[in-house]
Amino acid sequence: MRDAFQPLPLTLSVAVDSFPIRGTFRIARGAKTEARTVTATLQAPDGAIGRGECVPYARYGETVEGVVAAMEALAPAFAAGLDRDGLARLLPAGATRNALDCALWDLAAKSTGRPAWQLAGLAEPLPVTTAFTLSVDTPEAMEQAARAATAHPLLKLKLAGDGLDLDRVAAVRAGSPRGRLIVDANEGWKPDDLAILPAALAALGVEMIEQPLPAGQDEALIGFDSPVPFGADESAHGRDGLEELATKYAIINIKLDKTGGLTEALMLKARAEMLGLRIMVGCMVATSLSMAPATLLAQGADYVDLDGPLLLQQDREPGLRYDGALLHPPIAAVWG
Repeated sequence: MRDAFQPLPLTLSVAVDSFPIRGTFRIARGAKTEARTVTATLQAPDGAIGRGECVPYARYGETVEGVVAAMEALAPAFAAGLDRDGLARLLPAGATRNALDCALWDLAAKSTGRPAWQLAGLAEPLPVTTAFTLSVDTPEAMEQAARAATAHPLLKLKLAGDGLDLDRVAAVRAGSPRGRLIVDANEGWKPDDLAILPAALAALGVEMIEQPLPAGQDEALIGFDSPVPFGADESAHGRDGLEELATKYAIINIKLDKTGGLTEALMLKARAEMLGLRIMVGCMVATSLSMAPATLLAQGADYVDLDGPLLLQQDREPGLRYDGALLHPPIAAVWG
């Protein structure tokens, strides 16, 4: 059996897909009705195929067209044997590198017949409970959405910073009296909101406040004694700057589209845990192909937010198995 990650001449193909979302997905920055994904497929000389998916994100200056072009430009490098280490040197962290890195992991698993978790030196993954996301809406609509989500013990509420956030959370609490709640402001709050909102949310049983202030403008969080821990999303990407991040946040949301793939994400998780940061594993709205590598990362995480396929009208086939909120590890036909 050859070395799992031995450099080989690989053929790269790139595809763009669109997956309609159930209804409309709204956050503080805007709304969308479809998830546009980019899939990288790598084929080895023996015919083995590995796939990885990413979601280009405008917040980080990414476009579908730009990601496709960046991938296709690397086709000659893959034909010459580009591997994961070389990929990390050529591309910055982000969606492009994520899809390619995850495709290399999948290819290694398919080529060797060994699951990706084993290649990564991890314990065999177990099912995890994922949060279920409620988009920003009127308090009344969010209450109804909470009542309809009884199969999900952990709800993640998108907030807007528009003066209605407390009403939204109170409405969801009325709709889900015993459910666990976390909230995500998506950089929508102002520093003045810190004087009121965390304490009020604590009274409503909220467990975490994700990214309350804009990344790069979150100095007000340093030393702030919040009754609800803050989680870093847009402020957290890779291992650089983790020490400073830990002065503002108690939790870090690790997303493969931010880190540039599973390789960096595993190292980021290990470093964050050494610094005492709690771990959340999140996602963009995407298919099971995006979620599958993250299930390895989600093992032992404090919060798992890998509900992307549940927000779509239709997932890829085959897809991951969800039993309500319980997400099962991928079978080889999905990824890894």
